Amino acid sequence: MTRDRRVPVPVVVTTLVLSLLTASLVLLLHADANGTGFLAGYAGAWALFAAAAVALRRVPRRHVVPLVLAGAVAVTATGLVAAPRTSTDSYRYAWDGRVQASGVSPYDHAPADRALAGLRDDWLFPRAAACGGGGGDLAPLGDGGCTRINRPAVHTIYPPVAEGWFLLVHALSPEGVRHKGLQAAAAFLSLAVGALLLGVLRRRGDPRHAALWAWCPAVPVEAVNNAHVDVLAVFLSVGALAFVARGRHPTGGGLLGLAVAAKLLPAVLLPGALSGVRRPRTIVAVALTTAATVAVLYLPYILISDASVLGYLGGYAREEGYDDSGTGGRYALLRLVLPDAWALPVTMLGIAAVSAAVWWRGDPERPWHGALLTTGTAFLLLTPGYSWYALLLVALVALDGRWEWLAVALAGAAAYLAGPVTGSTGVTAAYGAAAAVVGAGWWVRRRQSGPRGPGGDLVNRVTATTSGGVKGAGTGAQNRLLRFVW
Repeated sequence: MTRDRRVPVPVVVTTLVLSLLTASLVLLLHADANGTGFLAGYAGAWALFAAAAVALRRVPRRHVVPLVLAGAVAVTATGLVAAPRTSTDSYRYAWDGRVQASGVSPYDHAPADRALAGLRDDWLFPRAAACGGGGGDLAPLGDGGCTRINRPAVHTIYPPVAEGWFLLVHALSPEGVRHKGLQAAAAFLSLAVGALLLGVLRRRGDPRHAALWAWCPAVPVEAVNNAHVDVLAVFLSVGALAFVARGRHPTGGGLLGLAVAAKLLPAVLLPGALSGVRRPRTIVAVALTTAATVAVLYLPYILISDASVLGYLGGYAREEGYDDSGTGGRYALLRLVLPDAWALPVTMLGIAAVSAAVWWRGDPERPWHGALLTTGTAFLLLTPGYSWYALLLVALVALDGRWEWLAVALAGAAAYLAGPVTGSTGVTAAYGAAAAVVGAGWWVRRRQSGPRGPGGDLVNRVTATTSGGVKGAGTGAQNRLLRFVW
């Protein structure tokens, strides 16, 4: 009897769609499209990504891991085919690494400061002839020159782990490698996140879900091509939640502290990391370790810096409109139904309420479920205008399998790429559509699986607890509320 060596049809179909996805990303990153033109091609890549993820559902389990890994390598590599296309943040990373290598704190001088003129080169600070060309990625300097670094007159905003990463990449990169060193390092981290997700999901879920990160177009575009440091924070965040799920709370807290000290945004994961935790000792092990890690990491930079290590953080919040809800596209959904002045306090209250629910009723064995809920809620309430922030959300989707939250990541891309043309109306429409998709996903899951769907174990556990002490209509109302939230 001979063994059938034919490749299953679903594997062939998935491979074909992955090939189309890879080709589309190469063409997109090589083309000259910008703004809405780039968004159109990006949306096409997302459509192929969705088709590949659906096709993967029919692939036999023994083929899943090799296929996810092979697809991850192919999709990730597309981010290396061109210089950064939609963001100039990596130029600041390269500059901060260079400044630190010279023995100067990155928090003490803005790139435009003449005190660091000796560190300038023709890549980050092109010659005057190039400045006259009016390149879209060149920022003017006060002396008539220009730079590829955005906001050259302000101090860096990045936390200490990010600054350490910039220094490490600078030290390991060959002379003259320019943007490629940061892109290659980001590609390595992106693949490491995919491998970590596979490791977690093979024990506590479906390894197919790892493709929701590994094949997502946001990874090659934002994590690799634009080399955003968010991918480092994502890697540390996934590791933190994985350790917390295994009961390794101090280690998880330490990793979460490292993640916060890389990008600040992972601080929103703390309620998820404390899902269902009631013991004060465990709460302290996670929360205090997280805070202590952040403080210890900032301390060396505080000691060697003359300027504030917070840099342009406050100015950035004002620039993006987080302190004035009446301007820009922030709090776009809330502003549809509330006075502008109410948007910020209602956002803070909403995030606090969801965080409290996650902590009190969450599943300690699936902390990423609560983390996804708090992070996704924050995105829908804040409606940020930068697409790379959602890399953290994409990784949480892969852990939890709730694909509908990917609509929020795509909304961030629409807000970033089309926002300059459509204004706040486009931001509102993008996040409104994402909220509708999330709501539809919840409704479909509830109809298909009732209280035993994703989060159903939580509902059943709480139902069992309350049914012994509370009878009648009150119990039914409480159960309906819990099903709505989860």
